[in-house]
Amino acid sequence: MNILLVVACALVDADRRVLIAQRPEGKSLAGLWEFPGGKLEAGESPEAALIRELEEELGVSTKTACLAPVSFASHSYENFHLLMPLYVCRKWQGTPQPKEHTALKWVRAQALRDYPMPPADEPLVAALCDLL
Repeated sequence: MNILLVVACALVDADRRVLIAQRPEGKSLAGLWEFPGGKLEAGESPEAALIRELEEELGVSTKTACLAPVSFASHSYENFHLLMPLYVCRKWQGTPQPKEHTALKWVRAQALRDYPMPPADEPLVAALCDLL
């Protein structure tokens, strides 16, 4: 089984809310809420991939020094195994916009379980609740 490495980010605002994004129609797991992020490109570090993905998906920019690893998910899907480190970012420039998602929401960590998420994202909620 192939291992797919993707990175995810919990943007945390001044009110300690976490940004989640709704997957668009036409993509697998459409309609579910996820932490922004994506696949690494060849030769790319997880931090560089996350900085690129945040710009592409949300139109925000940040730096490696602003990314703190918090947890990771390891989940087997039907055709691949997903390994996903989760970073927290509290400092970025720009206002997040849903460039590749249906919608964005700022949510308290304890309320994240109220939003249906992909199976790989669900275990990350506990780490965010502990942190925030």
